[in-house]
Amino acid sequence: METMSATFRPLSDGQLLDLPGTLPVLDPATEEVIAHVPDCTSELLDATVQAAQAAFSGWSRTTQAHRRERLETLAARVLEHADELALLLTREQGRPLAMAKSEVLGCVHWCRSFAQMALPVAERTDKSGMAWTTRRVPLGVVAAIAAWNFPLMLAFWKLAPALMAGNTVILKPSPFTPLATLRMGELAANLFPPGVFNVLCGGDALGPWLTAHPGIAKVAFTGSTATGRRVMASAAPTLKHVTLELGGNDAAIVMPDVDPAKVARKLFMGAFLNSGQVCIAAKRIYVHDAIYDAFAQAFAAAAHAVLMGPGTREGVMLGPVQNRPQYERVKELIAATKTAGHRFLAGGEVPEGPGYFIPPAVVDNPPDDARVVVEEPFGPIVPLLRFSDVDEVVRRANDSEFGLGGSVWSGDVEQARAIGARLETGTVWINSLHLLDPQSPFAGRKQSGIGAENGVEGLLEYTAIQTMVG
Repeated sequence: METMSATFRPLSDGQLLDLPGTLPVLDPATEEVIAHVPDCTSELLDATVQAAQAAFSGWSRTTQAHRRERLETLAARVLEHADELALLLTREQGRPLAMAKSEVLGCVHWCRSFAQMALPVAERTDKSGMAWTTRRVPLGVVAAIAAWNFPLMLAFWKLAPALMAGNTVILKPSPFTPLATLRMGELAANLFPPGVFNVLCGGDALGPWLTAHPGIAKVAFTGSTATGRRVMASAAPTLKHVTLELGGNDAAIVMPDVDPAKVARKLFMGAFLNSGQVCIAAKRIYVHDAIYDAFAQAFAAAAHAVLMGPGTREGVMLGPVQNRPQYERVKELIAATKTAGHRFLAGGEVPEGPGYFIPPAVVDNPPDDARVVVEEPFGPIVPLLRFSDVDEVVRRANDSEFGLGGSVWSGDVEQARAIGARLETGTVWINSLHLLDPQSPFAGRKQSGIGAENGVEGLLEYTAIQTMVG
């Protein structure tokens, strides 16, 4: 497709800046450059932080009712431009257009939901008659850093609660997927006082500048565990607050009392949605011996039948891997899996031609120490693993440095919940997957993150405690 004619502008201190576009943005389905965006300088970041600090004084004192109204207006503005934003997402991220539209509508829902939340106030009087009041107060300038797999949704998970809590925000999209976020910033430019909401894009230097900047009070980051460690180290010298939503290697446990073909179809999309580029994708699927063969046959059949192609094409279910580095990582993992002698039930070959396309690959019962089991592939490859005993499968599921999510599939819901309660993860789904709600907290354990997003717990991540006595 042709290069986009639109000019994408960062938003700083209420101004949309006409800066030269120097960073190329590619369509992962064609590998063609579709736009150029500005690369933020350290001077622009300093100016934006100063503006956000100045704006914090006024914005933090506004009423929750006023902030609620502004977020509702932002949600309405995004909804009005949902089709435009969805097409931008598909072009830069690669996913099917219907999925991109769902992401935009999800942003509207999350924004409206956070707008209805309120910060708690606790009051008591002690025996001497002294009054104690504990309330939550905003932190200051928040750096919100979103990943490339769900660029807008992960942005709204941060900016909506941060703004509702009374903070000012500098939002940084991934350099791989900045277009829809920059356009959303343009749409929001006149909805907040100057400096309250800012959007800056840039290359590899911008993230470390943000996380180390002394004017930033909190960093909210979604991305890999390796990068999350660097974010935390960068925030340490100034003791910034951090929320880190990091990698996952989620286990799905399939008990013998289910319909294997039915559950295989559900888990296929649970594993390969967004071409496997989902932190909570089913990345290790443990299937009971009694139904393993039937499940594997149905799961492989789904892989052979699914339509892969550009997200703008009708009927496509799986798009490309989003970027060249991730594409090469997944290709290397497939090659290593072959070299190790593990059997593929589907996929395993990467087609020639333009675009970062990798057909869904299904690996048949590799050993627990195989790379495809231990590592988070973050791409369209998944192992199926046999088990015969509940205690054994719980131990194997928990034998991971990650602890983001997991799922249990069983006709006996109480049994499934009992198994799920033993999983060392922040979220457990019973006979479902990928269900998230702005009213319920989402958090990781172990190397999958620190803090929580969503729910009142997610809102409180953007506050400090202040107790007043007297």
